Amino acid sequence: MISRMSQLFVRTLRDDPADAEVPSHRLLIRAGYVRRAAPGIYTWLPLGLRVLRKVEGIVREEMDAIGAQEVSFPALLPREPYEATNRWTEYGDGIFRLKDRKGADYLLGPTHEEMFTLLVKDLYSSYKDLPLSLYQVQTKYRDEARPRAGLLRGREFTMKDSYSFDVDDAGLEASYQRHREAYVRIFDRLGFEYVVVRAEAGAMGGSKSEEFLAKADVGEDTYVRCDRCDYAANVEAVTTPPAAPRAYDDVPAAHAEQTPGTPTIDTLVAHLDEAFPRADRPWHAADTLKNVLFALRHPDGTREALAVGLPGDREVDLKRLESKLGEGVVFEPFGDEDFAARPTLAKGYIGPGALGEERPAGVRYLLDPRVGEGTVWVTGADEPGSHVLDLVAGRDFTADGTIDVAEVRDGDPCPACGAEDGGVLESARGIEMGHIFQLGRKYAEALGLQVLDEHGKLVTVTMGSYGIGPSRAVAAIAEGTHDELGLCWPRDVAPADVHLVATGKDEAVHAAAERIAHELSSHGLDLLYDDRVKVSPGVKFKDAELIGVPTIVVVGKGLADGTVEVKDRRTGERTEVPADRVVDHVVALVRS
Repeated sequence: MISRMSQLFVRTLRDDPADAEVPSHRLLIRAGYVRRAAPGIYTWLPLGLRVLRKVEGIVREEMDAIGAQEVSFPALLPREPYEATNRWTEYGDGIFRLKDRKGADYLLGPTHEEMFTLLVKDLYSSYKDLPLSLYQVQTKYRDEARPRAGLLRGREFTMKDSYSFDVDDAGLEASYQRHREAYVRIFDRLGFEYVVVRAEAGAMGGSKSEEFLAKADVGEDTYVRCDRCDYAANVEAVTTPPAAPRAYDDVPAAHAEQTPGTPTIDTLVAHLDEAFPRADRPWHAADTLKNVLFALRHPDGTREALAVGLPGDREVDLKRLESKLGEGVVFEPFGDEDFAARPTLAKGYIGPGALGEERPAGVRYLLDPRVGEGTVWVTGADEPGSHVLDLVAGRDFTADGTIDVAEVRDGDPCPACGAEDGGVLESARGIEMGHIFQLGRKYAEALGLQVLDEHGKLVTVTMGSYGIGPSRAVAAIAEGTHDELGLCWPRDVAPADVHLVATGKDEAVHAAAERIAHELSSHGLDLLYDDRVKVSPGVKFKDAELIGVPTIVVVGKGLADGTVEVKDRRTGERTEVPADRVVDHVVALVRS
């Protein structure tokens, strides 16, 4: 196929769009792949649609190879299935809801677990029908509060979601492994660096969960890897080992002391060193227990106050907190009105005495796993200008439970091997490209998906869920492969095999370029042919570099000497090839 630049619906730009934050966003718009229609919503132009379809093609090939079968659900979905699983409420503001003319409730599908489950329930009833894997490539809709970074975080996006259905957990494990291996092949073919990490299942439910992250400095996901073993995890999924119980028989009784002007950890530590110096070492922020308060609003509208107690040298990681609180829970730091409603809370001096269900303020109180039984702390005495020293967890205070939401740092011990001589964690950034879950029976139980087993007994089907974002993959590939000149597509997803450029106004040059174009096309290659007559060679070269097709063929001045230039877009290597051999040379290059 030959696509002529003189006729192609494309307009390249020299300047970056004003709202573009990351390289992929800038380049995909400048090179004429997508155009912004609204915040988080994009129109795919011909070049962009070709790349997207190639990504989808790779996904389909690998899904078909493991025996998964493609279906297609509507994007407009009824309320009832999502009501049955509570996700109509749990999604909160994250979904688009609408009513039809009769007043019936619908939503634009953010994901389709319920619909897949009901479809299998409608058609299958025996263990003989399983295992089964179904998938679709479908447009999804989520009402992102802050769409950003172009295709990386949008309100409308393309997603491949697949689901496995098995009689038992052993079958689920086998289905999960088949999907995992297919995902490895998919991401190997897409042509960017990625890492597989442990992840939180979150609102999806289920047990085992892994993410496939494209390595990228602009990624919104932070993950960690051990410097010694093969442990890797999204920070939301990192588990902090609980502190081992400690003996506290020789710890003095807790005592409140005046600590005027110490509403922050730094001022408190400085005051402790001056007024209550330790014999063994200076005081550290890690010796203090701070209690951070949040106002929570649940999807059903109920409000709740939550306090998180953690060592004073750590901050609450808001993404980790969000993952632990669940889908649709909105939270914000305590404000002046919240404190005014709870006069027993002394801002800056809050201690365990004023927290918890049975305590004066009625705040749910959860502790970091490091605050284990027998650990000794300095914390607020619930009065301005006063702190408690020698406060022992388990002896002097308890909480309503634990919550692992403190920030994860480089150098933290690895949860898998990090004892005294174990590994430590190192952090990096990534873009979530795929997520696989062992869902278990959450949706099957909610929607009544059962089959008769080999003994004639009704059993609940167990499910797996496996997602990939093809539209996000386009941006991730661009993010991981561009250079200072423009896009540099891997060959498997490029919008064309060859970008052929005819330069100048010489009729012989254009005639030779036409011949080369038709001969390459006859060999089954897709060409982007810059046949524009009134465009300068400099502009054509810049466009070719910006658009990023892996092989660029230039027919120009060298034709007088019988040569044509072939350039590798990714390495910049240029080769002068005899004009009568350039077709064979390029065909071999593309097919290699």
